[in-house]
Amino acid sequence: MRVAIHTKNKTAEHENGRIELVSALKKQGIEVVENWKTGVPIDMMISIGGDGTLLNAVHQIGREGIPVVGINFGHLGFLTTAGRNDIDKLALCLKEGRYSIEQRTMLEVGVYADGELRSLNALNEVYLHRCEESPLLHTQVEVDGERVATYAADGLIVATPTGSTAYSLSCGGPILAPGSGSLVLTPIAAHTLTQRPVILSDNVRLRLQDEERDVHFTLGVDSYVCRLGGDSVIEVHKANYSTKLVRLEKQNFFSAIREKLMWGL
Repeated sequence: MRVAIHTKNKTAEHENGRIELVSALKKQGIEVVENWKTGVPIDMMISIGGDGTLLNAVHQIGREGIPVVGINFGHLGFLTTAGRNDIDKLALCLKEGRYSIEQRTMLEVGVYADGELRSLNALNEVYLHRCEESPLLHTQVEVDGERVATYAADGLIVATPTGSTAYSLSCGGPILAPGSGSLVLTPIAAHTLTQRPVILSDNVRLRLQDEERDVHFTLGVDSYVCRLGGDSVIEVHKANYSTKLVRLEKQNFFSAIREKLMWGL
């Protein structure tokens, strides 16, 4: 087996963790590829950090189809599968094949602004949020070309099942299981109580645009953030590839939400 290690934070703790991980992997006969670049064949990417670092690793891998496993050096670490003290266990599980792989939906996002098109991808979510100086957003939503509603709110989230336990959940959205084939549309601080989260098939194509052209809002696509004007158009649909997240031994999505979100307890 050949693996690469991804870190984002350059603290002493993270560097010591990386050194410890390299030693544990080599002890199990696992080859470590230093300074990995796209196109170099590896069997797995290991991220050291929190969920943000794992997301960063996912975007670095892109369409390569390489499984990602995270060691949590952050706070919640919902997407990660091992803790700071599980490095030796992780190395042994990888050697013995005691892990499973979950296929996670990715989103493809087209941003039309200032006469240009930017293409982005998201594992968690796409969100719009009004800028501090702007009034409420009035986001017009179309699904497969049909008008759904105009959301008067501070913003709007389009979340995958992976992202349903993140920003969307904090705004009152439901938890979606990874294999549900769904997306959730969740308003942020809706102006009316009748505007509630809506679950959609992940085969739809969404078009988002504010009905007011003079507003400004923040667009977030996972960890990518930019400022846009009201004449911008955002189109969202399921990407033609998925991300592979690794779970050790008997771990799964539901054990993660029980242990890390205290769900059902």
